[in-house]
Amino acid sequence: MNNVSIEYLSSHIGEEVSLNGWLYNRTDKGKLQFLQVRDGTGIVQCVVFAKDVSETLFAEAAGVTQESSLVVTGTVRADPRAPGVPGGIEIGVTEVRVVQLAQDYPITPKEHGVEFLLDRRHLWIRSSKQWAMLRVRATVMRAIREWLDSHGYLELSTPILTPAAAEGTQTLFEVDYFGENAFLAQTGQLYNEANIAAFGKVYCFGPTFRAEKSKTRRHLTEFWMVEPEIAFCDLDQLLEVEEQFVSHIVHTALRERAPELKMLERDTASLEKIVPPFPRISYDEAVERLKNLQAEATDPEQKELLKIEWGMDFGSPHETALTQQFDKPVFVYGYPTAVKAFYMEPWPGRPEVCKSADLLAPEGYGEIIGGSERIADVDVLIRRIHEHGLPMEPYQWYVELRRFGTQPHSGFGLGVERTVAWICGTEHIRETTPFPRLINRNYP
Repeated sequence: MNNVSIEYLSSHIGEEVSLNGWLYNRTDKGKLQFLQVRDGTGIVQCVVFAKDVSETLFAEAAGVTQESSLVVTGTVRADPRAPGVPGGIEIGVTEVRVVQLAQDYPITPKEHGVEFLLDRRHLWIRSSKQWAMLRVRATVMRAIREWLDSHGYLELSTPILTPAAAEGTQTLFEVDYFGENAFLAQTGQLYNEANIAAFGKVYCFGPTFRAEKSKTRRHLTEFWMVEPEIAFCDLDQLLEVEEQFVSHIVHTALRERAPELKMLERDTASLEKIVPPFPRISYDEAVERLKNLQAEATDPEQKELLKIEWGMDFGSPHETALTQQFDKPVFVYGYPTAVKAFYMEPWPGRPEVCKSADLLAPEGYGEIIGGSERIADVDVLIRRIHEHGLPMEPYQWYVELRRFGTQPHSGFGLGVERTVAWICGTEHIRETTPFPRLINRNYP
């Protein structure tokens, strides 16, 4: 007899199989027990009919509790009415063996507060929507590697413990490194700029850390980021890479995770439109658009939220308002130098502007990619380090890259959790990672 995963049951119609899993829910219909069983790959309805099994087995099935572990044996049959993921399949049960009977499982079908659920995140991830979201996340991460690997990028690991800041000294987690100061990495980008001189096109993929005291639905203190870096690449070429890359990720999720997105009640019509090219607007144009939107706003609160002057960075209300004008992600390029990191190439003839671009996702999900052309000139880079008040010593190796084969080069970072939040249509980023780290939470 086959031991089969739920996702492959459709290939075993009419066969007797066994299934290892956990009881997700149970409905008592007198002579019928409907067991919703999950095994990590899906959820299937298992029907226990009193006349088909012994009294002992029926009583055991009627007494099994939520999240008990069990082994179910029975015949796979097609039934379009059967719920589950995937639906339309059920198992006519001939045997149930309870491995462990769970008692007083704390997460029930009733409503629970978010803090209650986050305290029990180790259990909450078993819930259907959390399960579906994390399945989408895994597919997104695989699609990321798939596209990069197939387009000639080499994955290289970069340090998590670093001696210097890349994205601003105010958001560093400091650690003691054998009596010296070190920091949890905000990015692997600086190291990737060294890697491209050896390998041409590279990426790193791993956890990054930002000590931002932010409680918004878009921020985590630990998140996963993929960072491609490309030698002999300018900003325009970079944006073409980004739109192809993001389109591949979205369409892979649509193709491979349709049941999970349906479970999440995600309207996928907007995601189907995510194909190149993406619209591009300059920061200057974005500011003018926002000023016009503010002038047209009738709600005083909205008017205040949309307040903007040239030179300011965009906040969540600004990004949301801009993306509402497009049905695809939109590039905003040419940000003020003062609001971006020190390593970004100045715009020709406009030193107050840098060759940077953010990709803003539709539907209010905001920036999912930040990228730029990097400074190639050694003197400009040294000047910029001084202007940002950064110590030269930790950056000596980075500056040295410009002395030995410098070239135009560009790169970007895509945040996994924000991308998953957008694809899944979820309200808060905390549900897009198995164990979120927030300003007020590092448990469990």
